[in-house]
Amino acid sequence: MGTTDDRGRARGDADDLDPATGDDPARRRMVEHDLVGRGITDPAVLDAMRSVPRHRFVGAGQAAAAYDDRPLPIGDGQTISQPYVVALTAESLALRPADRVLDVGTGSGYAAAVLGTIAAEVWSIERHRGLAERAAATLADLGYSNVHVVTGDGTAGLVAHAPFDAIAVAAASKTIPTALTDQLAEGGRLVIPVGPSRGTQRLVLVRRDGDALVERHITDVRFVPLVEGPATSRDEADAGEQRPDGVGEPRRPE
Repeated sequence: MGTTDDRGRARGDADDLDPATGDDPARRRMVEHDLVGRGITDPAVLDAMRSVPRHRFVGAGQAAAAYDDRPLPIGDGQTISQPYVVALTAESLALRPADRVLDVGTGSGYAAAVLGTIAAEVWSIERHRGLAERAAATLADLGYSNVHVVTGDGTAGLVAHAPFDAIAVAAASKTIPTALTDQLAEGGRLVIPVGPSRGTQRLVLVRRDGDALVERHITDVRFVPLVEGPATSRDEADAGEQRPDGVGEPRRPE
């Protein structure tokens, strides 16, 4: 289990660190090459990405590729987003230590762990019960006591725990859901992929300014679609055709 700080947030996984340096070489290379090398500069985000053991959020068969900058399958037709996208989302949210965050699309729980390393509290919602249960178990095992996972419809957010200072969405919506923007606190930020369920989408930052919502285009990405309602057996049957290679990949500039 990783050590925790005074707010119950995990600080790495001691079993995976180099005893001579207190560092994880693969994780460090990922941060320096794929994050710093591509323009991520927020010190809190970089520290979180150095701290969270991504290999603990993927299956044993994927552990060797855990620190590659690419999405990996995690079961139920879902993927864990590439580290760069997770870092870019966290940096765009401009998280502060006292922030309360909603994470839509728990998946493996990796992004929730990164957000929870920076912010005070994270509520993460996942429509696939099996994924939610596995993510909750992994997060608990690693000591992320400030991250709470629930099974439910992410398109509706979590009204019972709103408002949120930041909302991160890990699936693409054709439009920006009003249910989510309504749950933003004053000055709150939402990062969400917007566009068609197949092909390229826009990763958008939305900021609440009083009654107004201010939008900014961050980059182009490809994510799985944001689906309303609980997961069904049909989701798993359609998983292969719904999830093309490169899920969560930003389109790099030419």
